[in-house]
Amino acid sequence: MKKNRLNLALLVLTIVVVAVSVWGPEMLASYGDRNVLNTIRTQAEEGGAGYRYQLSRNEKLYILSRCLNSQSAPGTEQNTRAREAGMDYQELTGTYAFVVNHNGPSGQEITDTEIFETANEEIETLKELGILPDAIREVQADSYEAALYSAIDVPDPRNNVAVWKLSLLGSLQNANKENRLIDAYIDADDGRIYEFYVRSALKWEEIDPDELVEKWSSYMGLAAPEPYENDNPLLETTPYYKKYVFSGGGDERTVVTVGFYDGIDELFLKVSK
Repeated sequence: MKKNRLNLALLVLTIVVVAVSVWGPEMLASYGDRNVLNTIRTQAEEGGAGYRYQLSRNEKLYILSRCLNSQSAPGTEQNTRAREAGMDYQELTGTYAFVVNHNGPSGQEITDTEIFETANEEIETLKELGILPDAIREVQADSYEAALYSAIDVPDPRNNVAVWKLSLLGSLQNANKENRLIDAYIDADDGRIYEFYVRSALKWEEIDPDELVEKWSSYMGLAAPEPYENDNPLLETTPYYKKYVFSGGGDERTVVTVGFYDGIDELFLKVSK
């Protein structure tokens, strides 16, 4: 009797094992489908969201400097004004490119109607910090040209910096430029002024470049610069300058120059590789 019960139990167990092996996977798959189908799920993606990656200030400064070095520098009569044509990313060559953004602001950037107000606000901030002379005049839309540019890391174009270039109109080149902004590069996201050329009554002897660059680096949110080792006098077209090295992110570096053109009394702060 006990043997019959044991045989019956083994038979039932065998039937259950066979049933599970045959229909179990299908039942589990069906249950999983009910949990996935018709359900909206989100997943965070690495690399950030938006129209371009969020770069640190040091990285943005470095990319801009490399791009500006790939074309003629802005500024005074000593410099050639380059007029770049807009192009698609796929058409770009080289490692870095600085091109006109013909598409205009993306909606997250300072617009062409806001750039002059923003520039004047930042100029006032630089005056208060002692970076610019108090006598520098406001910029007006009828006296300046504003163009939106993209500074692009060509091998990885997601790394790009949008900047407004503000330049005194060519029709005013023979006008009195004293106490005027001549050229500037302005961050299209937050309005910070990366680079500027201004005319004033100051002389080089009245300018403390160490103090000026320290205030500018604080304004930009950069760590203090390191000493610049190369003292080649042929680096600039003026003998009145001093260079500083900032971290560009990782092992890269950016050189920032504070200088002065004698004769036209032009103070400048520019970025270069």
